[in-house]
Amino acid sequence: MSGRIATLAIAGVLLGAVPARADFFDRGPIADFLNGFRTQAIPRDTVAWSGKEKPGTIVVSTRQRRLFYVLGGGEAVRYGVGVGREGFSWSGVKTVTMKKEWPDWRPPQQMLARRPDLPRYMAGGQDNPLGARALYLGSSLYRIHGSNEPETMGAAVSSGCIRMTNKDVADLYDRVRVGTKVIVRD
Repeated sequence: MSGRIATLAIAGVLLGAVPARADFFDRGPIADFLNGFRTQAIPRDTVAWSGKEKPGTIVVSTRQRRLFYVLGGGEAVRYGVGVGREGFSWSGVKTVTMKKEWPDWRPPQQMLARRPDLPRYMAGGQDNPLGARALYLGSSLYRIHGSNEPETMGAAVSSGCIRMTNKDVADLYDRVRVGTKVIVRD
């Protein structure tokens, strides 16, 4: 019976007979489900890993435009990513200090100085630049986050953040804990 009620509720929302929450299809479990059907610009895969990093470490190669999540046993999960464009790339070691699902976005002051046309705030959702998930990197302005522009994977396009498809960032988010070491190298 509850499945029938849910179906009727969704039909009512789609037909406009029932008021919808603004984020019903935009964020949350339904949005996650719908993102699962989007095509991957660069498919993730498990690859051989010969690095010395401990399992659970994230390694980003800005030159290769790939992110590796070290599994151990000589393997890592490899994801395609978008990285900082010229003048905005960086390298170093950070730590994941916070994780958020469907995060709200407030552009940093440095970005607003370059782009005063940007909104000062965007609620989390499909059109939000941070996408489905965000991993916050220390006290820096940088994040590993989802993107509503899957065509930018494999490109140098961001203001320094590491972009992933929403499908990939949701996969990584489930693997990573607060405190995870993140190594970004050229």
